[in-house]
Order: sequence, then structure tokens, then C-alpha cells
Amino acid sequence: MRRVTIHTDGACRGNPGPGGYGVVMVCGKHRLELAKGYTRTTNNRMELLATIVALETLKEPCEVELLSDSRYVIDAMVKNWIKGWKAKGWRTASNQPVKNQDLWLRLSAAADIHKMTWKWVRGHAGHKENERCDVLAVGAATGRNLLVDAGFED
Repeated sequence: MRRVTIHTDGACRGNPGPGGYGVVMVCGKHRLELAKGYTRTTNNRMELLATIVALETLKEPCEVELLSDSRYVIDAMVKNWIKGWKAKGWRTASNQPVKNQDLWLRLSAAADIHKMTWKWVRGHAGHKENERCDVLAVGAATGRNLLVDAGFED
């Protein structure tokens, strides 16, 4: 299995507002950066989408170390919140509908084919690749030709 390190970040100018994601993927000597911006979305959706797009970019099952500054993403996967939500019919512990279910379903499917290690990193703390992802995400959120986040519900 190939080993891939993935760094992700999401950004939003207002929450909700224009948003974007940034991804840095490293496999050996190869490096790939990805970014896209959306007209109206939330920060949590962009954090999720960064992770999803990165995993969906991989062409084969890999051993993946994924680093994110999003507790929302990392805790849901490490603490198995997502399994609990599925078991409860996509309801939270307080019996509320899980937000961003469309993206959680995609993330679950994308992660299932890889051997995943999830790691949280403190945002805006000098972590080189996390800082680069932030630059990519903010640039995408403030750029031109923004896409529509079809799953976003106000």
C-alpha cells in the first residue's frame, strides 16, 4: 500500500458565507495541492469537503495519515461519532438531525477503502502544511468562479 500524507483545511468568510477548502497531499516525492471555492457554505462543510476531495482523489487504497485542524472532522472519525449517528438513523445524542449528512456519507465511503490514521493539529500555530492549506482555502473562498455548494441548506 502506498503511504500518503494529507493535510486539509476549510475557510469561510462569514459563517455561512463564501467558503473554500485547501488540500496538500504528499506521497513520496510527489506533492499535489487542491483548492475550490463556493458562493455560500459553512466552515464545517468546507472542512469536510477538503477531507472528502482528498480521499476521493486517491486512485487506489492507501495507507493515509490525514491531518486537520478541525475537531469536528477528526473527533467524528476518531471518537466514532459517525458510527453512532448511523446507528441512530442520523440523529445526534440530543436526537437532532445530524448536520451535513450528505458530506458525512461521502466521507464515510471515501475513508472506508483506506487504512486511515486521523490526526488533529492546532490551526494557525506554525504547522507548515496546515498554514499552506489555510492559504489555499482562503484564496479559494475569496477567488473568482465560485461554485454552488448544492448540499448547503440555510
